[in-house]
Amino acid sequence: MSDYLDPGLASRLRVAVVRLNRRLRAQRADASATLTQLSALSCLYKCGPLTPGELAAKEGVQPPSMTRVIAALEEAGYATRRPHPTDGRQAIVELSEAGRAYIAAEVTARERWLERRLAELDESEREVLRRAAEIIDRVAGS
Repeated sequence: MSDYLDPGLASRLRVAVVRLNRRLRAQRADASATLTQLSALSCLYKCGPLTPGELAAKEGVQPPSMTRVIAALEEAGYATRRPHPTDGRQAIVELSEAGRAYIAAEVTARERWLERRLAELDESEREVLRRAAEIIDRVAGS
């Protein structure tokens, strides 16, 4: 840390990442699900089937809040619940085919927006972003 000579970089990078994330979240293919519901769907998409408690823990919310989110996702047809194979007190929540399609459409909408923005840059700027993406991924994985 003693060789670190650009204390403003952390702030600039944080603001840039927050702004980009905000813009990406605004690119919705279908706003029928709330951002909280979309986050839970995304978690199920990435992690696979989970118990409501596991999903709540991964999303950083209380189980009663997640119960309401799951109920809304079931009502919309984006998720299903089935009995837990070994614990009769538990259920397993998983994406339905409609839920998978919803997530795919959301990802596509965001990536198309970003692709249009990247097309506005010249090749040297895109190369800088290729390298930056690798570095940001490495930093985020630490």
